[in-house]
This record gives sequence, structure tokens and C-alpha cells, in this order.
Amino acid sequence: MLTKLVVALAAVAATVAQAETIFRETFDDADWESRWVASTWKPSAEVGKFEQVAGKHYVEESDKGIKTSEDARFYALSAKFDKPLDNKGKDLYLSYLVQHEQKLDCGGAYIKLLPADVDQANFGGDSPYAVMFGPDICGSTKKTHAILNYARPSEDAVNMDHTDTIRAESDTDAHLYSFVLKQDNTYEVKIDGKSVKEGPLAKSWPFQPEKQIKDPNQSKPKDWVDAKQIADPEDKKPAGWDDTPKTIPDPEAEKPEDWDDEDDGEWEPAMIENPEYKGEWKPKMIDNPDYKGEWEHPLIDNPDYFEDDAMYNVAKNVGAIGFELWQVKSGTLFDDILVTDSEEEFNAHEEAVLAKTEAMAAKKKQIQDEEKAKKEAEAKAKEAENEDADEADEEEAEEDAAEEAEETKEEAKEAEEAKEETAKDEL
Repeated sequence: MLTKLVVALAAVAATVAQAETIFRETFDDADWESRWVASTWKPSAEVGKFEQVAGKHYVEESDKGIKTSEDARFYALSAKFDKPLDNKGKDLYLSYLVQHEQKLDCGGAYIKLLPADVDQANFGGDSPYAVMFGPDICGSTKKTHAILNYARPSEDAVNMDHTDTIRAESDTDAHLYSFVLKQDNTYEVKIDGKSVKEGPLAKSWPFQPEKQIKDPNQSKPKDWVDAKQIADPEDKKPAGWDDTPKTIPDPEAEKPEDWDDEDDGEWEPAMIENPEYKGEWKPKMIDNPDYKGEWEHPLIDNPDYFEDDAMYNVAKNVGAIGFELWQVKSGTLFDDILVTDSEEEFNAHEEAVLAKTEAMAAKKKQIQDEEKAKKEAEAKAKEAENEDADEADEEEAEEDAAEEAEETKEEAKEAEEAKEETAKDEL
């Protein structure tokens, strides 16, 4: 069964009649490094190495991936497409497998679509990209990035992150992350084949400015009355209102019997709140006859507003893909990367990879069950060994006690015989 899954992965492209596979990578062959360029944008002492591995829970040993192998390192690796991509008039599917074998505490595992003219040797954190997608974990923050590079008319391009936080998986299982950009200006983020975010692009990224803005030439009139209530001008403070003190001497306080006025000074009772005190007087409030309501700033059409029927078209002249990461603790496995414009190909890829991740999960459980059974067997053997040792100690103690009792018996017998001999001699 496992072999069939690997064969299915390798044959996905063959199942699609007219799919344009923009990029596919499984890292299975020994020549994978000839397709990928390691960046030197950081000093060598700060750069980690990707190593080709089957992983801890591989389906078939021949099914390889690449894994970060050094702690507290930067990683930057990129590969070129056979030809540049422009997703104008096409759907775009980006999908890849991620597994944190190391229980990642802080580090990225995202992937980037890069311009065709990317300088691979110097590809790094400041290098431009069209799309950045995938999980990023650090402490309690566990999110899936979905960043799009977009330029408004007459403005420079900016990297726009999704306005909501998209969750990321943080366990040690293998997960399939997929990002879909549709021609109808909608999107979908999927994890393990299940949709976690979807909808119109314009509602999840700040592509457009507000359609209307406050009129900069308008301001609230100085005589605008927006006080809903006012103090009643007819209401007057009652006579003697302020004569009542806030605190008074405690009428129940008594001078202690041992109080000495000469030594202790003149005794004064403690002060307490005056129950008759009414607080600061305030006139009652009445409805303001001049109230005009809340002033609303007039709106005008935003002169910078624009319509864009091709927001989805963020991949213009994209010609490479890459990882640019920082990981405190290494051990993240990457595999089964796909970039395509074919829904059919993507669906076949998703089905095959999910079958693989299920098999990997089963293998992981099998290994865990075997390790648990081994530990239980070792513990049981140790317990039995301890019981045997205890029994041996008990038997030895019983033998020692029997020998001691026999010796005591012999000594008593000898003493009795000696006593009898002494008695005979005395006679």
C-alpha cells in the first residue's frame, strides 16, 4: 500500500490531461541540489544547511524531503521555474508539505514566489517576492502567513498580510498547506485539504482605499450644538446645602480610661462620614432645546479610489520559488511542492499527498506504540527482576534465621549439658 502512495505522487502529472505544471519538486533524487541554489546572503557561520532525508515517519525510504539541520540558523534556498509565470487570466495553486519533527518553538516554515530576475546567490529577507505563504511559529504566536505584493495605481508595491490571523499547525505531524488565488478575485487557504479561510480578496487584504472619505473642506460649525442635555437654569441650590460637613466626630466614640491629657494630649473622637452630607450640589439636567444632534462629517468620493478586476494577478513575471527562514530549533521537513494553474492537477496532488500524510501518521503511531510497548516490557522485566531479587533476599534471610535458630538451640543444649555435669560433680 505504501509503495502505491509513492507511485501515486509520482504519477499525479500523468493523470491530468492538459495541466500546465509550473513547478513541482519532490526532492527524491540525488540531483536535487543541482536545481536549488543556496544563498550566501548571510555569513557562513549563521547559515544552516538543508539535508535530504526520508524523515522519521517515512512511507517509503525512497520518498525524500529536505530538512533544516542546524539550530539557530538562517536558511535561504531557491529554485528557478522552467519559464516565468504570469497568473493573469488563470487560477493559481500553491501547495507544499510541512512537518515539524522537532516540536518547533520558534521559526518559520513559509515559502515564497520570487521574481524571474531574483539574485539567487544573494536571496534573503529583503529580496522582493510576489507571494509569501505558510506557517510561522514563535511562542504563543502560531499563524499561517498569506502575504501578497501589490501596487496601487501610481504607488510603489507593498507587501500586504491577511487582515485576519490564520491558524497554523504546531504539532509534529505532516501537514499539507495550500493557497489558491482565483480569477474571480477570491481566494482559499487550505490545511490538510480543509478550508480554513476563504472569500473575496478585497475583504481580506487592503487592496483598495475607502470608496468615500471625509470631505477635507468641511468641518463642524462653531455654533453647532451637540450637547443633548444641559443644566436646568431654573434649578437653584437649596439654602444651607454647603453647611453640612462631609465628616463628623463619631458620637459613639468614648475617651479611653487610661488616656492622660498631659501625656497623650487632648483626646478627640475619630471622624466618620456624615450621614446627612449630600455631596456637591449639581443642578438637574434637562433636554437641550437647541440640540441639533451629532454632527456627521460629510463624505465625498475618494479621488484615489479605483476598481481592479484583476486583484488576483499578483504573480507577474514570477520565475522562482524559495525558502527564506530563521529557525531557533531545526528539524522541519519540506516536501511535495506544487505550483500549477490547473484545478484538476491540484486536486490530484492534494489527494495523493493527503494519503501519504495519513500513512505517515499511521507509521508515527506504530513507532510510538512500539516504543511504549518496549518501555512497558522493560519496566515489567525490571519489576520482575526486582521481585526475584526480593524473593532471593527473603529466602536468604529465612536461611540465615534458620541457621541462627539452630545455633541457638545447640548452644542451649550445650549449656544444659554443662549444667547437668556441674550438678553431678557437686554430688
